[in-house]
Amino acid sequence: MKKLPEGWKECKLIDIIELHYGKGLIEQDRKNGNIPVYGSNGIVGYHNEYLVKGPGIIIGRKGSVGEIKYSPLDFFPIDTTYYVSPKKEIDIKYMYYFLLTLRLDEMNSHSAVPGLNRSSVHSINIAIPPLTEQRKIAEILETADKAIEKTDAIIEKYRRIKQGLMQDLLTKGIDEKGQIRSEETHKFKDSPLGRLPEEWEVAKLGTIGEITSSKRVYFKEYVEEGIPFYRSKEIIEKAQNLDVKKVLFIPEDKYKQIELKYGVPKKGDVLITAVGTLGIIYIIKEEDCKFYFKDGNLLWIKDPDESMIDVEFLFHAFEPVFTKQRDVMIIGTSQNALTIEKMKCLQLPLPPLPEQHRIASVLSQIDEVIEKEEQYKVKLERIKQGLMQDLLTGEVRVNHLIKET
Repeated sequence: MKKLPEGWKECKLIDIIELHYGKGLIEQDRKNGNIPVYGSNGIVGYHNEYLVKGPGIIIGRKGSVGEIKYSPLDFFPIDTTYYVSPKKEIDIKYMYYFLLTLRLDEMNSHSAVPGLNRSSVHSINIAIPPLTEQRKIAEILETADKAIEKTDAIIEKYRRIKQGLMQDLLTKGIDEKGQIRSEETHKFKDSPLGRLPEEWEVAKLGTIGEITSSKRVYFKEYVEEGIPFYRSKEIIEKAQNLDVKKVLFIPEDKYKQIELKYGVPKKGDVLITAVGTLGIIYIIKEEDCKFYFKDGNLLWIKDPDESMIDVEFLFHAFEPVFTKQRDVMIIGTSQNALTIEKMKCLQLPLPPLPEQHRIASVLSQIDEVIEKEEQYKVKLERIKQGLMQDLLTGEVRVNHLIKET
């Protein structure tokens, strides 16, 4: 048995806290106010009266079972939740972090309607440090949370900046002097996509490269190791700069056979998700290892015409254009899917190539800042997880920090 850290006490959770049922409060009975109303997955509205004095902890009982939220303010937990009531003097923020480590989401009861059994939670054996150590641990973890929140705010700020710039750059563009055009100083014209600079054209996606898909690969041909074989799900992960969680494989000889007869994706080609989450675009990069993809899941723009289109410009322009034309793209199909023929007809604003480069450069610089901050956030989250593992188990003690203060 693991040795108990010096000064810590073993007990059951019920000896320290008790879970109480929230109270029903349907939306039409909520009155205008600033008291947060918590459901099992977080704030679901506001009310003018509180049920519980804050700060406090809310735990999902039904629905998002075991989801844990912290409210610094007075709050109203509804009947799909429990709220935590301390039975002894504890640091409530420490208890919030500690409860996160218990994986209560894995304690679903096995009834037809999933739920968190209060007695099962109460009976969990725990080890808890003295109050002064609780407070110091909570302070350290809260500092990590504040750094994450600050980084989130920076990411959101740059996303808003990019959104505003895209609206201007993809409808007005940047002139030779690096200035965003306006109708007061530049000539504009009517187009199928609205008012555009006189120098711009409107082109159908099918004119900038061959739009096709992959050749059929059967399930029985999948292997344990070989050439990565992506579906929409994996391409979305790559488009979001995430690690691909689950990779399927096809044999090397099958890949070579397809490569020789039909060609395979290469740097600068474009993939677009065609089922499920539609219209996610991915530009194949130099560092991408060789891969193939599932037919029907993705559309493939082969060899985009570099004399017409900068693929980085296409990457930025595609989402807003597709969003506006989405309903036309999927109309007449039996399911939520994109077809090659429909995608060929997607209309794009097409500035002169040098201007495409300028627009892509501005937006790519913002993307680089966002990506850098997102990577920093991941690093902070890893640090926080490590701190939680060390501090909430007593593997690393903070007593010397308490004495210093």
